[in-house]
Amino acid sequence: MERTLVLIKPDAFKRGLVGKIITRFERVGLRVEEMKIVKVTTKIVGQHYPDDKNWIRSVGKKTLDTYQKYNLNIAEDLGTDDVLEVGNLVRKWLIQQITSGPIIAIILSGNHAIEVVRKIVGNTVPLFAELGTIRGDFSIDSPDLSTKEKRALQNLVHASSTIEEAKREISLWFEKVENLLS
Repeated sequence: MERTLVLIKPDAFKRGLVGKIITRFERVGLRVEEMKIVKVTTKIVGQHYPDDKNWIRSVGKKTLDTYQKYNLNIAEDLGTDDVLEVGNLVRKWLIQQITSGPIIAIILSGNHAIEVVRKIVGNTVPLFAELGTIRGDFSIDSPDLSTKEKRALQNLVHASSTIEEAKREISLWFEKVENLLS
């Protein structure tokens, strides 16, 4: 049995989607091991979204790729097309979004929990998420719109993507979080 972390973000919380989201996980047989509502500081979120050049470069590249896909000019919207600068801006917006209101942190467990949760939540970019997934059913946001508006993509949830990431995030949100809230 695997364990994974899901964060229900402030945008889902504000829209009253918490119950619908949790139901999706329970409906397939995943078990809620722990759950709590948390209003976090930038300190913990800064650890969740790592200040790591490879991660930042990856985030920046995804944003640039979406702009290119739609023949848009990111330099016009942000004043730069440097992948690291774009990634750092997106990271800043993610931190602002997660700290903008309460979130729900959940540890889910079950057979292939990480893979199952990722399938249920859908593509990170709601515009590309298939119908029937959380993001595909409840959001149509896209990086070209969110970047133009200088904000994080509103994709409702975060889900760990690997066993290693799940272990790190569960430790961060359920073992270290009390120390980071003050």
